[in-house]
Amino acid sequence: MLWGSEREALAAACRRVSASGMVPGTAGNLSIRCGDQVVVTPTGGVLGDLTPDEMSVVDLDGNLVDGDLAPTSEIPLHLGIYATTNAAAIAHAHALASTAVACSCDELPAIHYTILELGGAIRVAPYATFGSDELAANVTAALQGRNAALMQNHGSVAYGQTIDQAVARLEALEWHAELYARASALGEPRVLSDKDLENVIMAALSKGYGSKHKADKGDGQ
Repeated sequence: MLWGSEREALAAACRRVSASGMVPGTAGNLSIRCGDQVVVTPTGGVLGDLTPDEMSVVDLDGNLVDGDLAPTSEIPLHLGIYATTNAAAIAHAHALASTAVACSCDELPAIHYTILELGGAIRVAPYATFGSDELAANVTAALQGRNAALMQNHGSVAYGQTIDQAVARLEALEWHAELYARASALGEPRVLSDKDLENVIMAALSKGYGSKHKADKGDGQ
């Protein structure tokens, strides 16, 4: 079976996304780039039920290379992201909070500093029909300088160097969307300034934030 380990990883990621509740029914699709080919979920597949052998493999022009099932209808989106970023894996879902924000806002602002893990405030790509080249172009534009984006009246998408990283970023995007929705219900959310975010970056670099490292025990310990 072509790209067996990648198929296994993709199936496991599909189960993770399904268990999170971010993909109702057959909504959502995931992929992993393997050189000049892409392992991708099939169209019409319920993510939580997909097995490795049900995954499709296409080339970078979208032609089916291996597999019995047609690839997701969102293959232009995946290929567009691979063509314009350093992505090695992509996750797309119709997560509830993310989609709600994408139906209502032009941007998901930075109201919590950890949004920097996604590149900063998240843009909402203008609406276009699913599976279209126009949608792919809109999303790739929204992803400039970011590793995640919202899709107007549609959903969310994130990419990473592994499928686990792409899914983790999709989960993080959903958390930020849920936070913004809850904060908005209480009043006008306070948005962090560019200076605030710059200070966060400097503090993270100096403290090694987000990574395990040896404790500084100081002199005499």
